[in-house]
Amino acid sequence: MKSTAESRGRRTLLLLSLVALAPIVASYVAFYWFAPTKRLNYGELLAPAPAPALAGTTLEGAPFTLAELRGKWILLTVSAPDCAAACEKALYATRQARTIQGREQDRVVRALLQPTGATALRPGLLAAQPGLIAARVDSAALALLPQPGADGVVILLIDPRGNLVLRYGADPDIKRLSNDLGRLLRTSQIG
Repeated sequence: MKSTAESRGRRTLLLLSLVALAPIVASYVAFYWFAPTKRLNYGELLAPAPAPALAGTTLEGAPFTLAELRGKWILLTVSAPDCAAACEKALYATRQARTIQGREQDRVVRALLQPTGATALRPGLLAAQPGLIAARVDSAALALLPQPGADGVVILLIDPRGNLVLRYGADPDIKRLSNDLGRLLRTSQIG
């Protein structure tokens, strides 16, 4: 009788030990063999750095500084001297991504920067972009920002503290851009 009770007790102890160790073993297996390779963000993650201090004038002639937009998330479109089709697509994408945020859209501001001496914007372009801040900045200062692609346009996302966060091309997937922005707005308590 004693041997049957001892073997039953040993089996119970072994079973309890296996149950206790199973989550630890499973976590190591999941961490080392099933590590996620997919990143969550759509935009190109930039090295943490503050955005350069940019100053210029708005299209109305008022002084403009990028620092005055601090405290909000900034969707910054940097365009070549002529705001051609790629520039207009980028402005449309930023407008839609901001609008999709619903009641959180007030935490986001959109801006268009062009080099000083750029050609005039197409008539009606600004009217189709409510809330857009358009300014002209010295091209040497614009060169301090991440450089645009071959189409001469880049979209940058800047956090409320003035740090460059993400970079997008001129024709981003609006839904994925919006998802990046929404995720940041949900997790951030600033701005």
